[in-house]
Amino acid sequence: MKLSIIIPAYNEELTIKDIINKVKLNKIKKEIIVVDDCSEDSTSKILSKIKGIKLIKHSSNQGKGAAIKSGLKEATGDIILIQDADLEYNPDEYKKLLEPFLKQNAKVVYGSRRLQSNKSSAAIFSLGGLLATKLTNLLYNSNLTDLPTGYKVFKKELLESLNFKSNGFAFEPEITAKILKKNIKIHEVPISYNPRTVKEGKKVKLKDAIPYFWPIIKERFTK
Repeated sequence: MKLSIIIPAYNEELTIKDIINKVKLNKIKKEIIVVDDCSEDSTSKILSKIKGIKLIKHSSNQGKGAAIKSGLKEATGDIILIQDADLEYNPDEYKKLLEPFLKQNAKVVYGSRRLQSNKSSAAIFSLGGLLATKLTNLLYNSNLTDLPTGYKVFKKELLESLNFKSNGFAFEPEITAKILKKNIKIHEVPISYNPRTVKEGKKVKLKDAIPYFWPIIKERFTK
């Protein structure tokens, strides 16, 4: 099993070097694909000096979903793991995330922040994530605990088949809805979480709420 790690990055000068170093330290066989989504700070300069990664640069800022599409095109592994460029998620937990692929023939694994005790993100983000998860469970008769988690892992062939359209953060609910429509089980494993604030660089904003919720509803009632 070969792992391709896709790291979307936009204005992450404070954390990008540290997260890549942490990913490199993990002993699992892997390739690291970093997609610089037209950063306006020093992220691009920092990335240009880092060896041992595949670097993709967008000429305009397109969003997290678009970055993942670009990374997927270059991935050679049979398992795709999405790693945020901040330090909210810990690469030391890759083994835990990959275990269901090895032992349960999983096609999709989400790392759930709600399956163990963790710090909470700001109330508005926490509430939004909880509502999105509950709406998904209601519409798709599922039992997810953490739809917006940043740790999502897929068999490459499945992710490629989903043909997701969203270029921003809405790719998360869109692919989740598409997977559940196919009656594919999403395995969840507990993960640790170290939330950051908007001041520290968190990218999700209130304006993302409607685009985020819409795919959940749209996919449910689209053939």
